[in-house]
Amino acid sequence: MDTRKHVEVCFTPGEYEYYKDEFEIVVVIDVLRATSAICAAFHNGIKSIIPVPTVEEALEYQKLGYLAGAERKGKIVEGFDFGNSPFSYMREDFKDKEIVLTTTNGTKSLHVAKDAEVVVIGSFLNLEFLSEWLAKQDKNVLCLCSGWQDKFNLEDTICAGAICDFLINTGNFISDEDSSIAAKYLYLSAKDNYFGYLKSSSHRRRLKNLNLNEDIKYCLTPNQTKVIPILKNGKLVQI
Repeated sequence: MDTRKHVEVCFTPGEYEYYKDEFEIVVVIDVLRATSAICAAFHNGIKSIIPVPTVEEALEYQKLGYLAGAERKGKIVEGFDFGNSPFSYMREDFKDKEIVLTTTNGTKSLHVAKDAEVVVIGSFLNLEFLSEWLAKQDKNVLCLCSGWQDKFNLEDTICAGAICDFLINTGNFISDEDSSIAAKYLYLSAKDNYFGYLKSSSHRRRLKNLNLNEDIKYCLTPNQTKVIPILKNGKLVQI
């Protein structure tokens, strides 16, 4: 009997329904930029983040006095002080604070996956640290890519492929789905130069047009943090 665990890749939140009952751990990935910003926040010493799916919910928290951020289509939503740039979370006044965040894609994925046994945050920033932790859990792992407005994107898929490749190489995990195989091979093609490989990706072009090139460079630079944000009782905290 094969006792190996499964690691698979789900390309978009819209496809999560097909996978959700088979995996104890869901890794939510939104490389450009929500999960990278969340990792940066915890690396900077933030206490917790409350992810919400809508701007309206973020506004309600803001009215209660919370620091609240909102991003839609790459831009900070009017009336909010920050969005999902990782550099926004390197502020001194965020240390030991609880903030609220809503984004176009990442917080939607968190909302979709919230009932899973374990939900953690993945990005290139914490790639190695997270992969090593996942390897020790002895549980089935689903990498949930946030994509772009429920459509496939390259950067999340490549990050998911990196996690797949690491876990499969331990000898304790297998992948069956074509999505996982595709993600792994995209990662193997891109791993020596993420920045160059993703040069023409749609979301990178979208962010570049918004003059967010520094964000892109930061988000595509692996292993800058040793944090694993985990969803507990509706809040992201350090594991």
